[in-house]
Formats: sequence, structure tokens, C-alpha cells
Amino acid sequence: MTRKIFDVNNIAESAKAEVGGRPHQWIIDEVEQALQSNDYLVVGMKQNPFPKQAKKLLEAKGIEYKYLEYGSYFGQWQERLALKMYFGWPTFPMVFVKGQLIGGAKELKELLG
Repeated sequence: MTRKIFDVNNIAESAKAEVGGRPHQWIIDEVEQALQSNDYLVVGMKQNPFPKQAKKLLEAKGIEYKYLEYGSYFGQWQERLALKMYFGWPTFPMVFVKGQLIGGAKELKELLG
């Protein structure tokens, strides 16, 4: 499966520099690096109950995981948006198992049984 993206030929030359740039590449790099060295990775944010649920599920099963937290409802939304666009998952947490995005807390609960 591939995600459809807007055809670059339909972007005006004056806008291509903005569209082509990645101002928040550091956050994508940080998550990608964590994926390489952790079997279980949870990417979340403050004030959101669902990352907490995912962490509790893993802890209840005795599974070691890495947790990355980026902002809250009031901050770092642009950085989180970069992650949403890059990984294609619209909400937090983003839960990865052995490098594969499995979804959020609900999908983790289904996976762990």
C-alpha cells in the first residue's frame, strides 16, 4: 500500500521551496533513531490519556519500551504534525513494535490480548 501524495508537477515554482523543505526533520530523525534501538516504542504527548494507556499495557505485560514525549495540547503541535505526516498516523500515541507502526493504544491492546 502506498499513500497518495499531491503531484509535485501541480505545485507552483514559487511554492516548491516551502513544500520541499522539512523544518522539523530533527523530530523525525529522533523517532527513526529510537526505532533502530528499541523493540517497543511509544511516541506520545502530555495531557493525552492514550499514551498513558499504551505505557500501562506494556508495563502490565513486563515489556520494556522507549517513550518519547513531544509537547502537549498547547505546545509543539507543529513538530507532532510533522510526525503525523511522515508516519501517516493521525493521532497519539504512535506505537511501534520491532520497527513497524501498529497504530495507537487500541491497536496495542488488541495485539497484546
